[in-house]
Amino acid sequence: MSLHRSGVISGVGETRYSKVSGKSVLALHLEASLAAISDAGLSPKDIDGVIPYAGLGTIAEDYVINFGIEDLRFSAHTPLGGASPIAAVQCALAAVSSGICRHVLIPLARNGSSGGRISSLMEEAPQFRAVGEFELPIGAFAPAQLYAPMARRHMELYGTTSQHFAEVAVTTRQHAILNGRAMMTKPMTLDDHQASRMIADPLRLFDCSLESDGGAALVVSRADCARDLRQPPITVLGIAEGHPDSPTAITQRADLVHIGLDKAAPRAFAMAGVSHDDIDVAEIYDCFTYVVIRQLEALGFCARGEGGPFVASGALRLDGALPNNTHGGLLSQAHIGGLNHIVELVRQLRGEAGAAQVKEAKVGLVTGYGDMGDGSIAIMARA
Repeated sequence: MSLHRSGVISGVGETRYSKVSGKSVLALHLEASLAAISDAGLSPKDIDGVIPYAGLGTIAEDYVINFGIEDLRFSAHTPLGGASPIAAVQCALAAVSSGICRHVLIPLARNGSSGGRISSLMEEAPQFRAVGEFELPIGAFAPAQLYAPMARRHMELYGTTSQHFAEVAVTTRQHAILNGRAMMTKPMTLDDHQASRMIADPLRLFDCSLESDGGAALVVSRADCARDLRQPPITVLGIAEGHPDSPTAITQRADLVHIGLDKAAPRAFAMAGVSHDDIDVAEIYDCFTYVVIRQLEALGFCARGEGGPFVASGALRLDGALPNNTHGGLLSQAHIGGLNHIVELVRQLRGEAGAAQVKEAKVGLVTGYGDMGDGSIAIMARA
């Protein structure tokens, strides 16, 4: 059974993104969820499935209690870090297409600035146990330290440069300035990027995503249940997740630059029945600038090793061949685990992206990137 056109995104919502929200993680989850439910034209009691983000403490019962849900029929967790939201959409599509649910809520919120930072939360995350043997003893534990060897290996193999990374950062900032919901709106130049301090060689400050407070949410609905809702439905054409090769510890792999998206992308494109030329807009998970470059290769928009020259060509700009991260991404909008990327793609396909709207965007894709290289991808279109 294929998940092709098996369900739709019927509603999306966001909170304000900031450094200090003054709100708990649960409060942010609920605020974003109510916004998404309202956007769909539903009431909280219409929700009969929920997939909260694993690892931040919220569970299905939080929504039952706070929303007065009387018949929650399905709940799950998809613990893939930044690949989790799209994996959750895949899970929700399975639930609605099988008849278990009508409307599945997928929320994600963090108070990563005013509460727990990512590096501190990692200490309790089971997926990071693998770094205890090789990386942790030499002091490598923060995400930038873990992913830096991948970036350096790519540079050594293919001639990728820090200036290529800078192109990703600068373009993303340009889009954030147009967004209206972004945390970072000060213009950035290539020189600004190159002058930013080194965090974990070769990754500089402006190669790294933000720590943020805020939340985002979406509703996945059965197609026949979304026909009369408030918003035009956005159909999922293809979706997949993939996991990197063993071992989990990046530095111990035979191929440091291989990622889960290398496996997932071909499956999603085959399910969607579209070509790369059909993609009008992309929202590519950008925990670090290098990760965008590597995913472009895994997605097939350029050959392996050619990601640097691809971004240097201006392809990711609004007027480029593949407008990317039109909201500002994790680098400049906010780090909401990539769920804000899905929200932005839905808005692009609805034609609601304002000054950052890609003209006549009909088909788009969004990716997720998690922890040690887990990958996920969804290809969507206006119904």
